[in-house]
Amino acid sequence: MDGTREYGMRKISSHCSIPDIDDFDLSRLLDKPRLNTERQRSFDERSLSELSIGLPRGGLDHPEHTYSPGGRSGFDTPASSARNSFEPHPMVAEAWDALRRSLVYFRGQPVGTIAAYDHASEEVLNYDQVFVRDFVPSALAFLMNGEPEIVKNFLLKTLQLQGWEKRIDRFKLGEGAMPASFKVLHDEARKTDTIVADFGESAIGRVAPVDSGFWWIILLRAYTKSTGDATLAERPECQKGMRLILSLCLSEGFDTFPTLLCADGCSMIDRRMGIYGYPIEIQSLFFMSLRSALAMLKPDAEGKEFIERIVKRLHALSFHMRSYFWLDFQQLNDIYRYKTEEYSHTAVNKFNVIPDSIPEWVFDFMPTRGGYFIGNVSPARMDFRWFVLGNCVAILSSLATPEQSVAIMDLIEARWEELVGEMPLKICYPAIENHEWRIVTGCDPKNTRWSYHNGGSWPVLLWLLTAACIKTGRPQIARRAIDLAESRMLKDGWPEYYDGKLGRYVGKQARKFQTWSIAGYLVAKMMLEDPSHLGMISLEEDRQMKPMIKRSSSWTC
Repeated sequence: MDGTREYGMRKISSHCSIPDIDDFDLSRLLDKPRLNTERQRSFDERSLSELSIGLPRGGLDHPEHTYSPGGRSGFDTPASSARNSFEPHPMVAEAWDALRRSLVYFRGQPVGTIAAYDHASEEVLNYDQVFVRDFVPSALAFLMNGEPEIVKNFLLKTLQLQGWEKRIDRFKLGEGAMPASFKVLHDEARKTDTIVADFGESAIGRVAPVDSGFWWIILLRAYTKSTGDATLAERPECQKGMRLILSLCLSEGFDTFPTLLCADGCSMIDRRMGIYGYPIEIQSLFFMSLRSALAMLKPDAEGKEFIERIVKRLHALSFHMRSYFWLDFQQLNDIYRYKTEEYSHTAVNKFNVIPDSIPEWVFDFMPTRGGYFIGNVSPARMDFRWFVLGNCVAILSSLATPEQSVAIMDLIEARWEELVGEMPLKICYPAIENHEWRIVTGCDPKNTRWSYHNGGSWPVLLWLLTAACIKTGRPQIARRAIDLAESRMLKDGWPEYYDGKLGRYVGKQARKFQTWSIAGYLVAKMMLEDPSHLGMISLEEDRQMKPMIKRSSSWTC
């Protein structure tokens, strides 16, 4: 694959019918007619039920339904047929050029995209490597454009790396751990290529990534849904790879919670930000990967045990998250009136949260109508910060109920200036500063207030917001955010992140031509133009996991 401007490349002419891979006793997609994606109708004219991705019984997985991504992206659609839809923005062609320049080849085959193509930066660090989490939006862009081979190569190559023996100093990591990143080394003299993987032994803080394995499973499902080809997921090595990842996160321990205990810096927020314990990002990805694995694991002798364990964990995890991580006006008022030192199973304040520990900002931040999953819940401590990735993934995975999903969108609209500002999208809100910053981040100079992970604005998150908006029938929110990105991103050189309370300034250490900023924009544009693309990354609610939760005032319409 060269870097030519062939935006409608390698269309897929035929697809295998997809088995009911999402139907292991847990999930059935909504029984609605398939979304009409005719481009003559504007998105604003469509009903909520249409934009919530209505699909036939069994959804995209039903044998009667075939999904052809090739040619659906709209980049090769004549302008005359795009009335009331999207004229290709000049940024689109530039973005595809930049994305193709970032491709990494191993023995002549593309296996991923580097993190950033910034030649102006003096420090390369690990930005010339292929990151598992960073490649996800690139992979989705290629899938939506009918180029699945790149994604297939990546999935198989990272699977091979998973099989390596992983040692940091004298300690051996779990067999199922996936690398954070890998680098391809080309030896021109010997005409050989070798790969060097990083499982955390070279990372800042030496923290192994927890999210890499989850993203790998989610991407494997996206590949299967997009191509209609289940043979890759059915390969023995892919089945084993999923089981190894699951064996790590489903292992028994001393936990009394179904959430996954993990270290600070193990996810996209890869520096210390006080998220040790049960951060929302990891829990949402954990939930989504469990549901994705459930759809792809074979119910054979080896897979059956994992399927049973997943089903039990999903029921417990969904109840726990929806009950204890959810915050809206009513719930905040209840916590404000909590009694402490409650003993026995009848306790209301189960985590012994002291009401005085509620930060002042959250009372003004919380709208009367709206809500969100807070950052963390652990004994005597609630992290009330807003984290966008965890909340958007909660919507896409249906960890959030339909009512909670709508409430999250209500919050984004009500607090647009704080969460979006002039450049989408705040990774977390609010920033921590002064003495708290010194304690929590260890005086990290990169994570000063309203910068990088500490309240910085990350354009890559645009694709997650867009997907959540489409699923909840609120495409106008995504369109507004995309308009903001298009006003500056190309001119600014596709930065990694923006700084400032409103996201007004290019990040002080942000790399230019950051690949996931580029890919995130492309994925957002393609999904908004053709919402059926959402099927590869979204899971509908499983009726069997609906909890008995008291409806709060913010969920009523």
